[in-house]
Amino acid sequence: MEYIPYMRPMDVKEQNLLKLERACGDLRRGVPAVVVGASGAGLVLLPAEHSNLETLAMFDGMVADSFLLLTNNRAATLKVAGKGWSVVRLVREKWLSAADMTALADPTLDLATPFKGPFRRLEHAETDLDKAAIKFVKWAHLLPAVLAAEVTDAHAFAEKNDLLCAGAEDVLGADFSQAAALKQVASAGVPLAGAEKNTRLVSFRPITGGTEHLAIVIGDPPASKPVLARIHSECFTGDLLGSLKCDCGEQLRGAVTAIEKAGGGVLLYMAQEGRGIGLVSKLKAYALQDQGYDTVDANTRLGFEVDERVFAPAAYMLTSLGFKQVRLMTNNPKKVEGLGEYGVEVTERVAHAFPTNPHNQGYLATKKSRTGHIL
Repeated sequence: MEYIPYMRPMDVKEQNLLKLERACGDLRRGVPAVVVGASGAGLVLLPAEHSNLETLAMFDGMVADSFLLLTNNRAATLKVAGKGWSVVRLVREKWLSAADMTALADPTLDLATPFKGPFRRLEHAETDLDKAAIKFVKWAHLLPAVLAAEVTDAHAFAEKNDLLCAGAEDVLGADFSQAAALKQVASAGVPLAGAEKNTRLVSFRPITGGTEHLAIVIGDPPASKPVLARIHSECFTGDLLGSLKCDCGEQLRGAVTAIEKAGGGVLLYMAQEGRGIGLVSKLKAYALQDQGYDTVDANTRLGFEVDERVFAPAAYMLTSLGFKQVRLMTNNPKKVEGLGEYGVEVTERVAHAFPTNPHNQGYLATKKSRTGHIL
């Protein structure tokens, strides 16, 4: 097993990822952060969901002019026409209150007074800074909407106002930098229901201290042959609580049993809750589903993509465990494509479906009709 050497010096990419992780902590607390472009100019950001009288006073005390940044998906629900951009700038209207700006980010909130509208789009060509600003708050597991202001010397601005900053290039490449920084840090035998003997859990952690993932290795599968594998995104509600809204718990336990029955394999348990949007945002998506939206429309109304996951971490974990070829248990063709993109060959897609119940019939039907799942 490859352990992280104690206090090993970080390379430049790892140092930059650490800065991003630290800045995300500030964003989650409602403290602004700065994203810096290659020219040195940047954007100072405040997550829109953290808008209140105190945070707005702090933000407005730092900058002269500000605007709102939303994803095109969220802007479309507010009837703001985009231009094919992934990110849209909106005028910060004078009538927008702190509660209004929070509700711009979060469609699950009930406003005492409805939006006055209409919203106006700023005619500004999409830039990598705009994309990085949205990716920044997504990486912090916040809703993808920010109050932003342009600054010409981003590093000087951040130092003057005691703010943390991250480079736009580092933010946009964070998924892949973190995958490359994953290291095996612990391994232990854990008898599981369905795979009682010779099962071990291997934990992976990036040296920057970010998101951790787990591999469940059952038996001693040889690396010389395609290994039976499943990539399972964590689902607190389904895996632990037994929620009937999805089939995740059945898929998890069914995969363990199937791998054991096949004589061995590996199940990757990825920290990618809610197709990568995080548990809190997933619960907000559930609230929208209670209003009649399906899983696709709930995610896009929140401003997210239908699926925010990338499979670079999974591919890196498999490679680290010695597996370059897999027989993948999935109904999602995107997982097959995702592993192939990062150097792991899927020699066979193994069907992995379970009976429906009255609560998840619509969920599974949406998977089939709108996200291309083979069911």
